[in-house]
Amino acid sequence: MDPIVDLDFIDNRTPEQAAAADTTHITQETQTGKSRKLYIESYGCAMNFSDSEIVSSIMFENGFDTTSDIAQADLVFLNTCSIREKAEQTVRNRLGQINFHKKKKPEMMVGVLGCMAERLKKSLLEEEKIVDLVVGPDAYRDLPNLINEVDGGQKAVNVLLSREETYADINPIRLNSNGVSAFISIMRGCDNMCSFCVVPFTRGRERSRDAHSIVREAQALVDQGYKEVTLLGQNVDSYKWASEDGTESVNFAQLLEMVALLSPDLRVRFSTSHPKDITDEVLYTMKKYDNICKYIHLPAQSGNSRVLELMNRTYDREWYINRVDAIRAILGDDCGISSDMIAGFCTETEEEHQDTLSLMDYVQYDYSYMFFYSERPGTLAARKLEDDIPLEVKKRRLDEIITKQRETSLNRNKRDIGKMHKVLVEGTSKKSEEQLSGRNDQNKVVIFDKKHYKKGDYVNVLVHDCSVGTLFGEAVD
Repeated sequence: MDPIVDLDFIDNRTPEQAAAADTTHITQETQTGKSRKLYIESYGCAMNFSDSEIVSSIMFENGFDTTSDIAQADLVFLNTCSIREKAEQTVRNRLGQINFHKKKKPEMMVGVLGCMAERLKKSLLEEEKIVDLVVGPDAYRDLPNLINEVDGGQKAVNVLLSREETYADINPIRLNSNGVSAFISIMRGCDNMCSFCVVPFTRGRERSRDAHSIVREAQALVDQGYKEVTLLGQNVDSYKWASEDGTESVNFAQLLEMVALLSPDLRVRFSTSHPKDITDEVLYTMKKYDNICKYIHLPAQSGNSRVLELMNRTYDREWYINRVDAIRAILGDDCGISSDMIAGFCTETEEEHQDTLSLMDYVQYDYSYMFFYSERPGTLAARKLEDDIPLEVKKRRLDEIITKQRETSLNRNKRDIGKMHKVLVEGTSKKSEEQLSGRNDQNKVVIFDKKHYKKGDYVNVLVHDCSVGTLFGEAVD
């Protein structure tokens, strides 16, 4: 199926960001002779993709192989996102398409997982007649019991949130892996109550995973030949784990170091950072280790302090600029920085919109996720603020943000022309089997002629050209 693509989003993304914003389904099948088959599609953020790998592991232990052919499935899961209205509508449309398969195979079981499941549990069961079970992101261990209920002729639901669940003991099945890069979830939930965001309500309170279980998972990936891991959390900078006996504690900078020390050939990335929490200790740890990638996703959302206060972001423009200055001072001007931007938030004036544009000029982002504001039911903004900016004004402001980002992305990429970049090959280029595609330290896509190189190789590439979203070069032995 085609990926979700928002018209209010600039698509100059790397493979990692594309995966985090689009839809994916199983591409790696397990054929171990189990009696039933699972098909799963994931929508939204990278956490959902990581969760789908956990779900598949749980189902594998309970009698399900995976399939990439929905027509062969006995169980179909949609792992959903609620961050924007368009994502929810896409899932509803997809359920209508799945109904075509269920009519041919009435015994097929259909479940909705994730954030949309938690938020819309009642309406999903009542309105979407083909949905058999609805399961929230903290209830995946209960899936075997819920499936037994459906097998017995009942609808099933569990959307209870947890203050403890981290799935630390579950070994994920890497569904869509290229065999080179993998996600590792280090924490769940979010304690930041940004007024526009549904995540605290759909994923619950923040809790950090046992640091040693994270290191074990990363070591297992190294042993399997993986070359890159991305540590995932809604706010990785607030990661804080302590042993039950109180003798040991690990913060995010220390966790980064623990993973980086596993192998000098293992690239370490992380996402997402919150401007209020990213510390100089993290930045100096990044500087200390060459295999910690010099790239930070640092969502700003707005460049105006009053709007940031309405968003409940807990920092102002001055604080954000201070963190950017620290990144540039410690890691250098070549460190990649990306952002999220929201155009037309409640009561935003034209002057405040200009502050966002001027922040973009100051930071010089390599790329951004850009949207116009869409009110989400249940959020603080929906309850307390009026969505009073006309749609045409939101779209015009977004267009100005996109135009500026495209210019900046191109200029940032032009700086890379004539420079050598260490590229980790992820596979062949989408446009030619004779070219390879990978990413450099700053998370930028680099395309070059295949020669004798292969997936998983580190290759020195001399960049000679670029587009808004891609670097082009020649491999140098």
